[in-house]
Amino acid sequence: MSSSAGQNFSNIMEGAPNDDSPPSVVQLDGLVVLKIIKHCKENLPELVTGQLLGLDIGPILEVTNCFPFPKPPEESEQPEETDSGAEYQIEMMRCLREVNVDNNTVGWYTSTFLGSFLNEAMIETQINYQMTIPKCVVVIFDPLKTKQGSLSLKACRLTDSFMEFYREQNWTQESLNKSGLSFNDIFQEIPIQIHNTLMGSALLWELEDSISLTADFDKLDLSTNPFLEKNLEFLIEYIDDLAAEQNKFQYWQRNAEKQALIHKKSLEEGTEEDENALKQTPPPSRLDSLLITNQINSYCKQINQFSSLSFSKLFLFNSLNKE
Repeated sequence: MSSSAGQNFSNIMEGAPNDDSPPSVVQLDGLVVLKIIKHCKENLPELVTGQLLGLDIGPILEVTNCFPFPKPPEESEQPEETDSGAEYQIEMMRCLREVNVDNNTVGWYTSTFLGSFLNEAMIETQINYQMTIPKCVVVIFDPLKTKQGSLSLKACRLTDSFMEFYREQNWTQESLNKSGLSFNDIFQEIPIQIHNTLMGSALLWELEDSISLTADFDKLDLSTNPFLEKNLEFLIEYIDDLAAEQNKFQYWQRNAEKQALIHKKSLEEGTEEDENALKQTPPPSRLDSLLITNQINSYCKQINQFSSLSFSKLFLFNSLNKE
């Protein structure tokens, strides 16, 4: 029964128009959100990943299920272990298909630490996903930011302009200037909607009367030092990394100018040129600078957002003390 239904669905999908435009909304089932939170919190402080399953229906990307990826053994970069991870994913999807659960891959999820998720490995993973499944997304969950009182969950995908530029692998400053690509053009954030089934909504209504409200005074804590300190520490580290990348680029520029002067002087004097002196080193990749700048911008936004909430608390309690 399930196999015939799967064949009918595949026939329908083959006749449907192939629209590779990005989704306008990512709809997460409440069970998926709980699974992601549980998996990420249980493995702190390690970062974990998992697979997202669901359906692509028009402009809405429905995520109805997920499962975690197995934790790789320490110091394991053997091809056998990589193959075992792929076999695990295939076996999981086969088992879900047998019990008539959505087993279509629509992306993946990962945990992060204070928003520090952007690196080259993450971009390569997302590019591989989007080249195979154009509408797929990555859902990023931050457990530490969630402890501050709001659910930190966002869905992102790489922009088409960045993917085209990444395929060329020409990360020179001249190429970046011609393309007009900036650090804001790397990721596109997709709005998230959390959807509950009718049974889940009925359960929440039943539990509403039985749950007693308790005062959570932790949210009234005026201390902002731990969170801001961590953000500022990471911000300073990334600024140092950006300065190091700029120094490397300036060093290459000085060498290029020096070699150009030697070449010009030898042409004017008609002397033979030294081959070693003419060997120009390739320009350094500007990809790292682009990613570091994007991460610095992310930390600045986090600090600005958290500081505004802290000032609101301070003004509120100042008014209460006056009364």
